Amino acid sequence: MRKSLWIIFILASLTAAQDDEFFEAETNVGGYGELHYNGLSAPGEETTKTLDFHRFVLFINHNWTEKFSFKSELEVEHNMVQGDKETGMVALEQAFVDYHYSDLIGFQAGIILVPAGLINPYHEPPLFFSVERPDYSKYIIPTTWSGNGLSLYGRYKGLEYRLTAIEGLNGANFSRTNGIRKGRQKGYLADASTLLYTLSLDYTAIPGLRIGFSSSYNKAVVSKDIFLPVRLNEGHLQYRYHNFMLRGEFGQINYDGGQSGFSLKRAYGYYVDLGYNVAPALNLTGELSPWFRYTTRDMAAETVAGASDGKNRFDKWLLGISYKPIPEVVYKAEMGRETLKADQSTTKLFNLGVGYMF
Repeated sequence: MRKSLWIIFILASLTAAQDDEFFEAETNVGGYGELHYNGLSAPGEETTKTLDFHRFVLFINHNWTEKFSFKSELEVEHNMVQGDKETGMVALEQAFVDYHYSDLIGFQAGIILVPAGLINPYHEPPLFFSVERPDYSKYIIPTTWSGNGLSLYGRYKGLEYRLTAIEGLNGANFSRTNGIRKGRQKGYLADASTLLYTLSLDYTAIPGLRIGFSSSYNKAVVSKDIFLPVRLNEGHLQYRYHNFMLRGEFGQINYDGGQSGFSLKRAYGYYVDLGYNVAPALNLTGELSPWFRYTTRDMAAETVAGASDGKNRFDKWLLGISYKPIPEVVYKAEMGRETLKADQSTTKLFNLGVGYMF
């Protein structure tokens, strides 16, 4: 599979037709960022209150011709990076050469995003309601998830498809708390002895609707000659009708830990958002949207020993409001409760945020 994708990409580049001789190369700069205030009251612990400029991201895109371009995304997390301390992080989350032959077919090579779910491919703060990204986008689809590899993509009559092959996961870092999240290699001297393959399909022909699914598979390397096959299947829906917004995702991770002795067999999670833009009724410019979210995750829904014991099952609700004076800027506020099923202990949440993109 990996050799076939490389051959397709190289042949397409070699046989590309000459672009319009009058095309002028251009470079564009964009980006996004977000500032968060988080108040958290956990059972038996003092309330914590933190301010964090969570992300500062720059996009640099260059078009050589009508068909060949370069796209990149450089991110600084948590404001600063200092020596060997656990402070911030600098990451190159996208950097690829794009050959766009037509709407039907295109190719990318470099650091590629995994085309899973709604938020991993499109994660700018004005595009989702909450201050923080949904828990689902941390534990089930470990956003932002990217790696070195290739992508084949296109669109036909409202059906978008994408097939990617990137570096595999490090199965030795999987856990019942964080799932596959810490198994990402993030493009740094990545072990390419096995690749992660993802196929995604999205239907967008109906105005305001995006509905689709994806499937990702990898024989994650645990150690020499020991592998932990893992599959992530997910479905997603986003629908906007006039001022009403519905958004939801459901995903399931299946592990085959027989050879490696890994104790987990299945994890799952989902969330549903409902929102309504009341700005027109109040004669306000922009969008003012009260919204509600319910979300659940169980990172050890099934183990070798049997069904879930509830120790990794969390249920959360959030009630919030977001205001976008212009489409590229958003102010957010929310409160909520997260409950651990095993003992019904509840954590109280209150968050504020401002985000932007350009």
